[in-house]
Amino acid sequence: MKQIDEARLESDLGYRFDYLTEFIGFGEDDIAAIHAAAEHIGPVVPALVDAVYDKLFSYDATKRHFVPRQSGYEGPVPDDIASLSQDHAMIQFRKQHLGRYFTRLVTEAYDGKMVAYLDMVGKMHTPAAGSAMLDVPLVQMNALMGFVADALLSTILNLGLDTDTTTRTVRAFNKLLWLQNDLITRHYQRPPCGNPPVYSE
Repeated sequence: MKQIDEARLESDLGYRFDYLTEFIGFGEDDIAAIHAAAEHIGPVVPALVDAVYDKLFSYDATKRHFVPRQSGYEGPVPDDIASLSQDHAMIQFRKQHLGRYFTRLVTEAYDGKMVAYLDMVGKMHTPAAGSAMLDVPLVQMNALMGFVADALLSTILNLGLDTDTTTRTVRAFNKLLWLQNDLITRHYQRPPCGNPPVYSE
């Protein structure tokens, strides 16, 4: 039985990611399947981005998080949720970020730099990174990830690939999205009252 340093899982991102990939079974074959899907996923990224934002704009609980100034955006901000449209410059800025996210998933090596990026995707939706005004509740992040997972997997299932390739690709993305989900939810953990988090050296 392998021994796991549970305190280190909370303080060492690389150690946490290695543990998760080993446990879930996310390996080189999965990464190869994801990269092989790039030629098919790339052309549909704009449609995926639009679908995500159509969904986000259909609920006040998700749309309201696009009213405050987004980190890295220097232009004008909307007055309120009612006046915010998808044509707004700040939304176009955010759409570009999401498009790059999808592209990076299917093109980049899953090394330390990529793991740090995936972790920042979670952190940037909290006041701990980016805008101090941005604090997206975990329930909304879970809703978003569920929608993104369904949209990606539906896209893959409709690419017309052979059965074996489709199966490998769907399983690879499913594992990847669970890894991403962990690197989101970890930033929402709160230590029990009176018990500060324990970090290993």
